[in-house]
Amino acid sequence: MNNSILNKLKSLRNRYQEIEIMLTQKDILSNQDNLKKLSQEYLKLSKIIKFFIEWEQLEIDIKNINSLLHDIEMRDMVEEELHLFNKKKQKLEKKIHQLLLPEDPNDKHSCFIEIRAATGGDESSIFAGELFRMYTRYAESHLWKMEVMNTSESEKGGFKEIISKITGRGACGRLKFESGGHRVQRVPETESQGRIHTSTCTVAVMPVTPETEKEEINLSDLKIDTFRSSGAGGQHVNTTDSAIRITHIPTGNVVECQDERSQHKNKAKALSILSARVYAAKLEKNHQENSSMRRILLGSGQRSDRIRTYNFPQNRITDHRINLTIYKLDEVLEGKLDLLIDPITQEYQADMLSSLSKSEL
Repeated sequence: MNNSILNKLKSLRNRYQEIEIMLTQKDILSNQDNLKKLSQEYLKLSKIIKFFIEWEQLEIDIKNINSLLHDIEMRDMVEEELHLFNKKKQKLEKKIHQLLLPEDPNDKHSCFIEIRAATGGDESSIFAGELFRMYTRYAESHLWKMEVMNTSESEKGGFKEIISKITGRGACGRLKFESGGHRVQRVPETESQGRIHTSTCTVAVMPVTPETEKEEINLSDLKIDTFRSSGAGGQHVNTTDSAIRITHIPTGNVVECQDERSQHKNKAKALSILSARVYAAKLEKNHQENSSMRRILLGSGQRSDRIRTYNFPQNRITDHRINLTIYKLDEVLEGKLDLLIDPITQEYQADMLSSLSKSEL
């Protein structure tokens, strides 16, 4: 553990001890708001301090054991003990580092996931359908609920656009690194010469914020149009003007919803998506302004922001942000996304920890 992190931990322990004394004082106990605030801070610090005290004791134990290494008769036993202690120390340091990282309040929330066909025509739409299936399988493996908010189907299969809501604690935290351009390389079924085609889709992940935290949208900033549902010819097509198109005039954001037969339901869905988009744009701006945020990992959902390549002939998938290549494309498409999410999460946390060690808490 470097000196900067060590100094921060000592500072946190001083604060922990300070709060411990404060929580016994009558004037603090009589002020409910202050008491609640201090109690929450004390509880949060107690987790870190508990591991830090354990780490300090291990440091002492390791030093004591090291002093016995010169004893030839005990050397083997001492080395074995030393190995176990160092292993335990590494695990403790990992826990401490994770607890020191600033929490992203959106990580615990549900999220919207928006998949759009970009370049590549029909092949891009087909791939958008495969990405949707991949995220559906991933959501199922975490027991999250997947609800389709709006679709624009392609005549050759797949989707021109599909927006879904994934409801489940931690969904946004796990999927937030999926935003960006997803490139696919493969031989389409319609290709008679066996040539590999490249097409792309874009994915945007947006947190679903609780009602109390939702981004305020002024109704006077909205242009709301109704129109008749249309599509590839499925059950969603009807003869009433139930489809809704909402334009957010200040940002130019346009959201359409037509999957429900009820105009009111479509409007409610469209407003929830629009609110998430406006909030996501605000977050993106904050990320760009925050020098400690490694924005390259948190994709923007823009077409030019290519994050990943799916190469079917070689069963290869590459995440360009961390130069990770694995030959398990078939497994990833079946929903085993943690093969990609875990490494990028670790990289992100390491980057955040590096920034933390250079700054003050």
